[in-house]
Amino acid sequence: MSIEPGELHELRAHAIAVGGDAVCRTADGQVVFVGGALPDEVVRARIRTTHARYAHADLVEVLDPAPERIVPVCPHVGRGCGGCPWAHVDLDAQRRAKVSMIAEALTRLGGLVDPRVEPGPALAEAGYRTTVRAAVVDGRAGYRRLHSEDRLSVDSCRIAHPRIEELLAHGRFGTADEVTLRTGVATGERLALVHPHADRIELPDDVVVVSSADLRGGRRAWIHEEVAGVRFRISAQSFFQSRADGATALVAEVARALEGADPNGPMVDLYGGVGLFAATVGRHRSVTLVERSTSSVADARVNLAGLDAKVLRVAVERWRPSPASVVVADPPRAGLGRRAVERIGRTGAHHLALVSCDAGSLGRDAALLAEVGWRHEGSTLVDLFPHTPHVEVVSRFVR
Repeated sequence: MSIEPGELHELRAHAIAVGGDAVCRTADGQVVFVGGALPDEVVRARIRTTHARYAHADLVEVLDPAPERIVPVCPHVGRGCGGCPWAHVDLDAQRRAKVSMIAEALTRLGGLVDPRVEPGPALAEAGYRTTVRAAVVDGRAGYRRLHSEDRLSVDSCRIAHPRIEELLAHGRFGTADEVTLRTGVATGERLALVHPHADRIELPDDVVVVSSADLRGGRRAWIHEEVAGVRFRISAQSFFQSRADGATALVAEVARALEGADPNGPMVDLYGGVGLFAATVGRHRSVTLVERSTSSVADARVNLAGLDAKVLRVAVERWRPSPASVVVADPPRAGLGRRAVERIGRTGAHHLALVSCDAGSLGRDAALLAEVGWRHEGSTLVDLFPHTPHVEVVSRFVR
């Protein structure tokens, strides 16, 4: 590219790309992705990195702001906190941008024509996070600065659940490098997973404290949460959605995505975690849950006890498919990929509910599914992460 790192450029933003940066072009047509810019804005940006076909730049000044731009409510945004990179965007505009991002990925990467994408349920935009991973700065919890590994201590957090915010503001974490804080909304239980050692920790007595060193030594620690009337055990190392109302919304959307399927047919739950979908959507079915995490599998066996459920600890790509009427898949950010799509096909299922946490991987998976006969019938945004460009999407595929 003819532009170089460190250069300042005046640019006009045209659209939001997958990932949340604005797409801009230089006067000679070179693509520059600018974090923090909004469509139709004119900005001044400093080139950070260059690649063969595009560059990334940091926003320096907004010369002509869009109507959707607002003043962030959180004081830590102005200090450089990277936890809420869309705090400057009106909430309705955030949701419109995410719907557009999903539709663009399904069109450009998935090869779909005019895909149906719905905005989904409106969830609370503050006080929602029940799991927070924080850096530790001189014994205090904090976040990393935007586009940096530098750490910033905080004494409040708008998006954290109040019982988590209390620990962020007043907890002391000794010599730890980072801490993951969790709470159960329904149960009030709290847990702190400290890395690497839990030395000189100062937290309220109700908080279960465990270190990564303790876990390597065989100790187990967990909290409980309730979703859709079901109680879940969630261990310190197990994945679970970062907000309880979001988990409830995902369960409802997955159930909707499976409408029209045989209500009594067997279900396969891929990347099943602690059993969120198997224990709710699959409660009255015969379910096979496939998960590679040892911790999550142990929790799933507790959470699915008494149900007609089989829990397998194996990577989806190595799993030997079993017959099913419906499949639910909640893969990591990279998506399903070709090998998982092949295994889904071998179940014989005609209904698939795909839960995606990245618009790009959803688009790529939609293309792979189309190759083997799956038809996309719609996607719904479940906005688990207001004030960030992150998306969670439930898609319905049939064949």
